[in-house]
Amino acid sequence: MLELKLEARPQPSRFWSYGSPLLALALTTALGAVLFALLGKNPVQGLLVFFWEPVKSGYALGELMVKATPLLLIALGLAVCFRSNVWNIGAEGQFIIGAVFASGMALLADRDTGRWIVPLILLAGVAGGMVWAGLTAVLRDRFNANEILVSLMLVYVADMVLNYLVYGPWKDPMGYNFPQTKTFELVTQIPRLMPGSRVSIGLLLALLGAGALWLFLFRTRAGLAQQVGGLAPAAARYAGFSSRRALWTALLVSGAAAGLAGALEVAGPIGQLTPYVPAGYGFAAIIVAFVGRLHPVAMVFSAVLLSMFYIGGELAQSRLGLPKSITGVFQGLLLFTLLACDTLINYRLRRSAGSH
Repeated sequence: MLELKLEARPQPSRFWSYGSPLLALALTTALGAVLFALLGKNPVQGLLVFFWEPVKSGYALGELMVKATPLLLIALGLAVCFRSNVWNIGAEGQFIIGAVFASGMALLADRDTGRWIVPLILLAGVAGGMVWAGLTAVLRDRFNANEILVSLMLVYVADMVLNYLVYGPWKDPMGYNFPQTKTFELVTQIPRLMPGSRVSIGLLLALLGAGALWLFLFRTRAGLAQQVGGLAPAAARYAGFSSRRALWTALLVSGAAAGLAGALEVAGPIGQLTPYVPAGYGFAAIIVAFVGRLHPVAMVFSAVLLSMFYIGGELAQSRLGLPKSITGVFQGLLLFTLLACDTLINYRLRRSAGSH
């Protein structure tokens, strides 16, 4: 009988190495249309909700940028990890702890506090993310613990810390028993880029971060050391690059980026700490990073794409009566089609005679 097997290609296609994300998006769109039809919804209307509604007006574009900002920030940090062969899967936990630290600083403000507190809120978020990522770094460095499992499990611990605070000591006594802190003072709010829009300076910070990461990765010796350590540890040791320094740098940079995203979220669009701060940005940013090929510029566009999925999923609930999980379905479709495309870039299917 004939069997199919994967055979490594002698030379992967350079064109498809960059074109596969676009092919994956096309396949995701086609599969999404089939999914809408199977659910008894108009496929054209469903696709318009995901790909047209989020960009059809100035207000919609502003909301798109609000969603894209944390996704891009976290993905930039994750790109440093993944290029260093450090598999930080717990950016969601670092995002949560960053939000917690930032909220603790924001709650110190009163009516007499000046705007000087805003940089302190952002720095507190960065510190929180670095502390949480540092736990993974310590366990990997000292005990050779698997960073995938450690970082992922710390997400659930971070969620418990958040719930303890909003159900306990930080719960607003005037909040009608809702598990949330009091609304932060107006002075703590992250400056907006334009009136009438929720887009904050966080967008500028994310874009500046993309530029800084490009310079670091491709124009500095430290960036080269970071990547060589991930691709070829033996060569890195021969060149005098420290694998331990690469580990700590990757995790602390990633944690700082995720923590900053958490701070921008609670002191920006949300304005208080609630149990609903975790929105899955830390996990979605993994898809952003890989769809963007771990390149800072390409990740800007993939962050916008994934934010369209977030907004489209919210609109699909209200307009089409679909469950909230439709957002995750589209994210998963994009990831799996990308993985399938990438597999066929490096391997081809061959028929072989199987044995009975």
